[in-house]
Amino acid sequence: MKIAVLSGKGGTGKTLVAVNLAAAAQRSTYIDCDVEEPNGHLFFKPEILQEEEITVKIPRVEDTLCQGCRRCVDFCQFNALAYIKEKLLVFEDVCHSCGGCILLCPEKALTEQEKGIGKVQKGLSDQVRVYTGVLNIGEVSGVPIIKKLLNENKSDKNEPESDQLTFIDCPPGSACSVMESIKDADYCLLVAEPTLFGVHNLNMVHELVKIFNKPCGVVLNKSLEGENPAETFCLEKNIKILSRLPFDHELGRLNSNAEIAVRKSEPYKALFSALLETVTKEVQHETAAYS
Repeated sequence: MKIAVLSGKGGTGKTLVAVNLAAAAQRSTYIDCDVEEPNGHLFFKPEILQEEEITVKIPRVEDTLCQGCRRCVDFCQFNALAYIKEKLLVFEDVCHSCGGCILLCPEKALTEQEKGIGKVQKGLSDQVRVYTGVLNIGEVSGVPIIKKLLNENKSDKNEPESDQLTFIDCPPGSACSVMESIKDADYCLLVAEPTLFGVHNLNMVHELVKIFNKPCGVVLNKSLEGENPAETFCLEKNIKILSRLPFDHELGRLNSNAEIAVRKSEPYKALFSALLETVTKEVQHETAAYS
């Protein structure tokens, strides 16, 4: 059972929700796919069991063999290659590592070389397996690291997939990295703030999960008494509100100190345990509906 937690921007509270749900489940897996700025490990403080460098394949040019036919340039849909002043140039930042240019080159002037873009760490915190992806500073795309994180989780399972609780802490927004994070999720949990800007961000990720045809529900974070634009939006769009987290100084203090509320506060342990039960029932209901 894979539950993706996402929001339209950073700072909304998705890591707060994902970390505490994983802790409330006790025996679970937490995957931090926010590879540009991972912070789930700050809460779990896991014992690192394994670390692996992640590389991608990019073309390398042998200038003496290149005849300037431009087949590779015409083939590349991402403009990662250009032939300028009788020299073939490779723009590594926009290369998608498809390998098509190498296959097409009649002179075999292109070969593959490995380029490191980041790393994946696997650790353990109590009974929670913690997977963290880290993108090197200056790299453009973290999608290969996210793919590795999710594939590693599949290969590491020692029990039936249906019995596993996996929480995917997605990157903020609705770009390619988010799409990669949610594509195999069974359920999407959208975290929203009680502001007009929060509504805008919620609408973005709601549109995304609709495109992927994923069942979803909303957690309203930083809730106060009175009007809540995000709640109004959910009611208008008929989106299920699964829980409300209060705008609370104790929760804010715990979160700011990188403490897991479920492990430090009985009221929040009860709150997140109830949310976990609700989400689990939602997933089971949706799974039954589609089967």
